[in-house]
Amino acid sequence: MSTSVVIQNAVADFEKALAHLSDEFSRLQVGFASPALVEHLLVEAYGSTQPLKNLANISAPEPRSLQIQPWDRTILGAIEKAIQKSDLSLSPFNNGLVLILNIPQLTEERRRDLVKVVHKLAEEARIAIRNSRQTAHSKFKELAQAKEISEDEAKGAEKRLQEKVDESNEKIGEMSKAKEQAVMKV
Repeated sequence: MSTSVVIQNAVADFEKALAHLSDEFSRLQVGFASPALVEHLLVEAYGSTQPLKNLANISAPEPRSLQIQPWDRTILGAIEKAIQKSDLSLSPFNNGLVLILNIPQLTEERRRDLVKVVHKLAEEARIAIRNSRQTAHSKFKELAQAKEISEDEAKGAEKRLQEKVDESNEKIGEMSKAKEQAVMKV
């Protein structure tokens, strides 16, 4: 195994961490309706637990409301129950055909709490990148000890890897700052 393969594997892990962070950020409620807010909720239907997006059409007809229209009206109650049990603190309105979720205006306190969540998610992504970097460093040491690469090659590979780590951390910082601004925007 060459150092470039190890670096490519690490960079693939970095990209996964960035994609996961982006996905988590899309689920954060920032005062406007987004189907991503509820599509991951697990609903007990048809004898199993399934994500809401597999059971219903989720749309945002207005900036502050979500409409959930199940493909089978018999599971409307199960969807309503899943939303009420979730940590979203939203009360669905059931008209017998669809569920309507009104997204309330965020308070200053809730905005500050969301900023803390943004920072926590960003730190989790940084930790994932550090863990991937540590795995790559271990592989470099193994290759050097097995005499498959020289010490200079190992040091050069570590330097190239660190450049990729720095790029990824910079992207996390940019994503975090953009999400923080979106959360704090009134």
